[in-house]
Order: sequence, then structure tokens, then C-alpha cells
Amino acid sequence: MRTIARAVVAAVAIVGFNAGTAAHAEDIYKGKNIRFIVGFAAGGGYDTYARTVGRYIGRYIPGNPSVSVENMDGAGSVIATNHMYNKADKDGLTVGIWNSHNVFNHMMGDRSLRIDGRKFGWIGSPGKDSVACAIMGFAGLMSFDEIVASKKKLKMGATRAGNTTDLPTILNRWAGANFDVIQGYTGTSKIRLAMRSREVDGACWTWDSMRATARAMIAAKGDDRMIPFVIADRWEDPEVKDLPLFRDVVKGKDNVTAFNAWNSPNEFARPFSLPPGAPPEALSILRKAFKATMEDKDYRKDAEKSKLTVEHTAGEQIEQRVEQIYSVTPEVKKQLEFLFKKPKTS
Repeated sequence: MRTIARAVVAAVAIVGFNAGTAAHAEDIYKGKNIRFIVGFAAGGGYDTYARTVGRYIGRYIPGNPSVSVENMDGAGSVIATNHMYNKADKDGLTVGIWNSHNVFNHMMGDRSLRIDGRKFGWIGSPGKDSVACAIMGFAGLMSFDEIVASKKKLKMGATRAGNTTDLPTILNRWAGANFDVIQGYTGTSKIRLAMRSREVDGACWTWDSMRATARAMIAAKGDDRMIPFVIADRWEDPEVKDLPLFRDVVKGKDNVTAFNAWNSPNEFARPFSLPPGAPPEALSILRKAFKATMEDKDYRKDAEKSKLTVEHTAGEQIEQRVEQIYSVTPEVKKQLEFLFKKPKTS
């Protein structure tokens, strides 16, 4: 009887603890607003993902808080990244969505980044990225082979050194291209405008974003058409399914290894994170809510309509990938140092 009594007491205690935990979780978010701080301008891929997630995640957070999205663009999301690390409130109500390459850039010694990627509270990522490059029809070239053979000095818009948009620098160094990389744009939405106005000839970012935010340019005709010419992974989309892969155009085994290291942040593209020091219970709540959002039928339907990839990477997995980035060998770091030399800006 005593054993039964102790079991009953333990069960009641567990129920009471769980009820208390749920009540505390609701206290954190009930009647509150969660701010999503996006490190790029409105209209780009980061902004699209953040707003789509924001429409559904409140369903799965105790207390059903509202969600607002704010754009803090600049320097390839460095401004937002530094803000999240050093200035954002640590109450679990401020979530950052910024370029995962900033973790890699910090590891490489980028002094503009005042962070340590290992200390963020990683919530999750909504999808992986395949980096790709495209050129406008008015440039008069249709493929990567034609671009290399022409030796034409094509202007490629970019945000900042080391980020995805800086891929033309890699192609210059390791694949025989001759691009003129024009850095200084605050996001891909601004780069798209520059491409349309013929300020630049093309750009590199990700196919996932291109097909969602530049669909009209891809479908255009003649000089106004945006033509993808190289990509990182195989996709079934007709516009890119037969393109050469980066691992095919990059010359040299060591260079391919270095490219893969540089490309590794795309395994957790557009991550959602809390600043260091945020409550562990808030991180746990948001991780569960983020996962549930990725599985939500309405979210998935909305994402499919907007051509967004749904490939959830959990916060715990991001932690592991960040640790791997900070474990890159000195030899690979040395090979990639050229990316951080300062070229001209737009």
C-alpha cells in the first residue's frame, strides 16, 4: 500500500509540475508580441520566410502571442546580427533571422562581426539553400562556358565579402571567370532592382530565393530574362535541372574542399535565433513551436504557393553545424582568405 501511495504522490507531483511549467510558459508569451528582426530589406527571401513563419507560429506558442516583422537591413545582415548578439532584449520576445554565413565570416576573422555563433539560442531553420548564379539576357551570354570563354568583364551585384552573393569572387579564383563584383547592396531585393535597371549584369544568391522572389524575371523574355548558369545541387525545376554544379566548375580537389566548407552555412539557411542569455524555457518553447509550424498544413500550403522550400533543421542540429564551422582547419581558412579582401562598392 505504501508503494502505491508513493506512486500516487509522485504522479500528482509530476502533473502539478507539468501544469506549473505550462502556466509559466503561457506567462512568458500571453498578451505579448514577438518581434522578428530580419537582417535584409523587405521583399527578399529572408523577409518572405520570416513573414510566412510569422503567420503561423503563434498557434503553437502557449499564450498565442502576436508576431511582428521588422527589417533591419544593412551590410549583408551584419547590423542585425550584431544587434541580436549585443543589444536585443533577452526576454525571449526578440528573434533574429539573418545570414548564416555571418557565423562562417566570424570564424574567418571578420572584425565587423561582434559575435560568437556558438552562443546564440538556435531555434531552427526553415530550409536548406542551393547557391546559384544568374545573368541577365542583355549581357548576351547564355551559359557558364560562354561566360568564361568570352572573358567579358561582367558586373555582379553583391552584399558583402564572404556571403552567398560573393560567389563570383570564388568563380574568378577557382573557375576561370572574370566577374567584377560590386558589393554594398543591402539585400537581394535591391540587387534585383539593379539587374532590371542594367546597373549590374547578374548576381549570385540561392535558387530557393530566386524562384520565389524573382519568378517574373526568370519567366521574362529577351534582354529582361534572368538566366541561371550554375548551381550547387540538383533540382528538378526545368530552369536549373541541367545546369553545371559548382563542384564541376571549381578546379582542384583542395579548392572543392574549401568551397564545401564555405558553403556549409547553407545547410541551415535563414536560421531563427534568440540572443545569448535568453531564457532556456523560451528557447525550448520556440523550438517546439517552430517544428510544429514546419509541419502545419496551412504553412506548408502557403510555402508551396510561394515556392518556399520546407526542410526543417532543428536548433540542436544547427548547434552541431556551428561547432563544425568553428572547427575548420587552418589550411582551409588560408585558402578562403581571399574572399575577405576589400573590393570596390556600388
